[in-house]
Amino acid sequence: MSAILALAEKIEQTPIGAAIAESRYAFPIIEGVHLIGLAVSVGLIFITDLRLIGLLFRQVPVQDILRQLRPFVLAGFMAVFVSGGLLFWAEAATVLASPAFPFKMVFIAFAGCNALYFELVIARRADMQGPGDVLPRAAKLAGSASLVLWSLVIIFGRLIPYLPRWS
Repeated sequence: MSAILALAEKIEQTPIGAAIAESRYAFPIIEGVHLIGLAVSVGLIFITDLRLIGLLFRQVPVQDILRQLRPFVLAGFMAVFVSGGLLFWAEAATVLASPAFPFKMVFIAFAGCNALYFELVIARRADMQGPGDVLPRAAKLAGSASLVLWSLVIIFGRLIPYLPRWS
């Protein structure tokens, strides 16, 4: 672990990492972009998930919701990915030392796998193509899992500054 932390400290000390960390405005602006991207992407995913579990927009076909929201979800994730990378660059050692960080990464991986399975398998099923408001159980499970996993990603992401070190 000390080798990883030493590498993280070197990452922070690069000109870009130092510039972000030492700038009065760069870090808060990048963090703002990160939070806005998170709100857009995860907020729209929650709308989709609530449709999948039958709590919202039951009259709207799922495919219509997916088609209309997907570009905005992807744009939000692009903002989150780029800004998250820049934030990590500025404080890599601090982030890696937090016990919340590996949990956040694991939940992101699970949420990504859930989304990928939904997009490549469940959403392409014949019973997902029609206008009906009765969806297959797999769609409801994917929506429920997504709600839980993305909530955990956000919770553990917010815990990083409050759990700075393994004790």
